[in-house]
Amino acid sequence: MQRKTTLLVIALATVAGCAPLNTYYRAGVSVERLNRDTTTCEVKALRDVPASVQVRRIPPEFVPAYKRCDSAGNCTIVPGYVIPGETITFDPNDGLRKRVEGQCMADKGYAPVTIPPCPDHVANAAPVGKTRTLPKLTPKSCVIRNRDGSFQIVSRG
Repeated sequence: MQRKTTLLVIALATVAGCAPLNTYYRAGVSVERLNRDTTTCEVKALRDVPASVQVRRIPPEFVPAYKRCDSAGNCTIVPGYVIPGETITFDPNDGLRKRVEGQCMADKGYAPVTIPPCPDHVANAAPVGKTRTLPKLTPKSCVIRNRDGSFQIVSRG
């Protein structure tokens, strides 16, 4: 079991390293300040639009037996079966809470951005490091994800 968990963590870390970086952005701001402002806005949004987790039960569905015949007239009875129901949970306030968070970050001068992952040849050529101050983004900007959760924004050319 321990080995499966370790392999899962490694697999998820590998996939995360290939993912784009979705974040709020304001060039010239420190990553530390970005993280503080994001936390402040998340807390404000949660306070202004609290979670309202709701549970819904989708009932099971019975599919009755039926007769299936081929072109030669040979018939068989296909037995009925039950499609099990399921329980789902959702928060109807989630969308509004995300909008409140986005407005809070916009009020602080940030805009949402998606920075694509760097191609392997760029990531391998870049010196090891992490972004401490958000640089001005260009169409050639890309992100290298570090194992510790930090990131490095570089230019592809």
